[in-house]
Amino acid sequence: MKTEIYDTTLRDGSQQEGISLTVGDKLRIATLLDELGIDYVEGGWPGANPKDDEFFRRARNELDFGTATLVAFGSTRRPRGTVTDDPQLQALLAAETEVICIVGKSSDYHV
Repeated sequence: MKTEIYDTTLRDGSQQEGISLTVGDKLRIATLLDELGIDYVEGGWPGANPKDDEFFRRARNELDFGTATLVAFGSTRRPRGTVTDDPQLQALLAAETEVICIVGKSSDYHV
């Protein structure tokens, strides 16, 4: 059996109070995570903010992973909308990553 590691440092880890990673920081950390042998590196939430959009644009040209696979994180479409018209899902596709992680909220409070 193989255990694969999915790292969320660049998204979830950067939500800590007092932490503000630049795009350059995120690119360097992603490279280090790859060098450590991490299998999946979650780069952030495309469409959520300009910094994450820039990260994914630059990552296409600047990251050359040997081990890791870059992942874009996002959520399911909005209620009563369509996939085609949902800006969040379109941003995930525009990130052009091999893997997308989608969170589906089930609580009325969060939806």
